[in-house]
Amino acid sequence: MNDSLVVPEDTIRTTVGDIAIPRMGVVEQVWDTDPIPTEEIESRALDATYDLDFGDVPDGGEVAIGAGSRGIANLPAIVSGVVAGVREQGYDPFVFPAMGSHGGATAEGQREKLETLGVSEETIGCEIRATMDVETVGETPDRGVPVYADANAVAADSIVMVNRIKPHTDFSGEVESGLSKMLVIGMGKQRGAKMAHDWAVDWSLRNMLPEIASLLLDSLPVAGGVAIVEDEHDDTTLIEGVPASGFLKRERELLEMAHDRMPKLPFDDLDVLVVDRIGKDVSGQGMDTNVTGRRHFTINEPEPESPTVKRIYLRGLTKKSKGNAMGMGQADFAHREVKEVLDWSKSTINAITASTVRGVRLPPVVENDRAGLLGTLGTIGPVPGDEARLLRVTDTMRLERCYASPALIEDARDRDDLRVVVDPEDVEFDENGDFEAPSPDLGHE
Repeated sequence: MNDSLVVPEDTIRTTVGDIAIPRMGVVEQVWDTDPIPTEEIESRALDATYDLDFGDVPDGGEVAIGAGSRGIANLPAIVSGVVAGVREQGYDPFVFPAMGSHGGATAEGQREKLETLGVSEETIGCEIRATMDVETVGETPDRGVPVYADANAVAADSIVMVNRIKPHTDFSGEVESGLSKMLVIGMGKQRGAKMAHDWAVDWSLRNMLPEIASLLLDSLPVAGGVAIVEDEHDDTTLIEGVPASGFLKRERELLEMAHDRMPKLPFDDLDVLVVDRIGKDVSGQGMDTNVTGRRHFTINEPEPESPTVKRIYLRGLTKKSKGNAMGMGQADFAHREVKEVLDWSKSTINAITASTVRGVRLPPVVENDRAGLLGTLGTIGPVPGDEARLLRVTDTMRLERCYASPALIEDARDRDDLRVVVDPEDVEFDENGDFEAPSPDLGHE
């Protein structure tokens, strides 16, 4: 092995000594979910538009519908339903990309981004107007921060945002990722996104979003938003029309629901967490900080209260990340594959744009999985390896099934929300020293 950045297994073994690797079983989380049937999604979205405030919109007036770039379940059907609902009430809808600087910060790139998500003029039944041009709507009273909005949206008679409510990976606040963030950053296009991330370093997004969202609600004819909440399987569990009059209050309430429904690690106290892959298709930060409990790379934002994880070992990146290794800075050790497939340019540009440059720090790189386990187990303090609380997950989105060490398996037997699927067995490695067992939970891809 000639790569000087990759530490051989023998070196790790010599350094940490004789450490036993715990046996691993399989635990399954028992989730009580009630997703909306697929065939009802579009009609539910249509019905939600009747809760929005179109009182000042003239008959036949234009309604701008903002759609974003995240991987929201059933997004084409939801946007189609909103379009149909607006049209059914006598207005003329068009969709605009509300995704900040995504899509290469170009109008065509943002249109293409929507198309990759299944949102095209053919699928939703109305025009898509994409531009990076913005209008300056105003400025915040105390700091004088300029507030921007998509020029097409500003010119419309009314504005409706469509977005999923979920915990954000970079900060905790009364509103996080959802309708308000889409108003401020998504509708603000590249200039608005840059403004927000620049000021977040000192002001904090948790304080900024409510203030700027309120300014936009007062300055523009926002009818409200169609809010989406997903369950632990990333299925749509709620579609609700939120009028502008209750925008921030209702979003706070829905965020609490989203916190309860998001998948989490089945244990709050771990010695070692093995993450098979990170990726932009998993989380904006590669691996969700609300799951790992690690937000140390974001300036001016507190860490989540739980979980507590001593060491994280990262094994790889998703193919859809195309080398963007945002989030690898959360890990303590990384498999050589991470270094081999990462694209430094993409990762660095993402980190600079989001002001989270620590998130792309390359952890110590090890030769194989056995070295990764030895390195983590050798740095968790006076805990015998075979007694360590070790959990292996596919990624921070797919957490229904996990590999778990005997200490965790015994805890699971006493809990109603967990099921032991496979009792602990010796961990098998291939000729390269990598895991023989596949990722634990790939059932929802």
